[in-house]
Amino acid sequence: MALTPNTPSAPSPANSKDAAAQETFLREVDDALREDQLFTLLRTRGRPIMALVVGGLIGLGGWLWYTEHAASVRDKQSEAFVTALDALEASRNQTAKQGMDPLAKTGTPGYRAAVQITDAGIAEQAGKADDAAKMFAAVSADGSLPGPYRDLATVREVATNFDKLPPQTVIDRLKPLAVPGKPWFGSAGELVALAYLKQNKTEAAGALLASIAKDKAVPDTLRRRTRQLAGQLGVDAVDNPAAAANGGQGQ
Repeated sequence: MALTPNTPSAPSPANSKDAAAQETFLREVDDALREDQLFTLLRTRGRPIMALVVGGLIGLGGWLWYTEHAASVRDKQSEAFVTALDALEASRNQTAKQGMDPLAKTGTPGYRAAVQITDAGIAEQAGKADDAAKMFAAVSADGSLPGPYRDLATVREVATNFDKLPPQTVIDRLKPLAVPGKPWFGSAGELVALAYLKQNKTEAAGALLASIAKDKAVPDTLRRRTRQLAGQLGVDAVDNPAAAANGGQGQ
């Protein structure tokens, strides 16, 4: 008697159709269950969810509007300030002042400070040194303004009153700013060095002047001036002899 392999019989077409139908039914039941859960969630918590969604959309819209509005305001303030500076450069001081005055009231802290410092500079050029010094001092003392502007105002105030101030007062006020890496290191350091000279502290003055002359972050005109002053004190302040021989070009 011949034996045949015991192989599983292939599923009949009827069984395949039943399995597919059962799978489809289970999927529909699952979808219906999920849909029912969604309806239940919306029915019980629909208002809070909608409020959250609407609130988010309003918040996003408000943020986008504020960002665009703030950028537009900054652009307008920048344009007004540049226009005023152009007028100032053309010696139309009154026109410049009229263009800057609104910024002093409604501008950002940076523009308010810049306008006040510029106004003080105009007063100083007009020979009103005392008024200018008071205006610089007001900016320096205003804690709502950015630090670099306040520091600049301090330097300008001391520079305006330099001949009236005791040397030690100049040193005390500006020494914290006369540090490499500080925004106004060059200007503050030069005034401190001159105050040292008034105290006959030539070594301290020469060392500070040489430090300024070698600092590539300091404007070239100030570097050349302090290099010359340091040289008169017998201090070598030449960082690049070849460049110095060419009058400081390329530094």
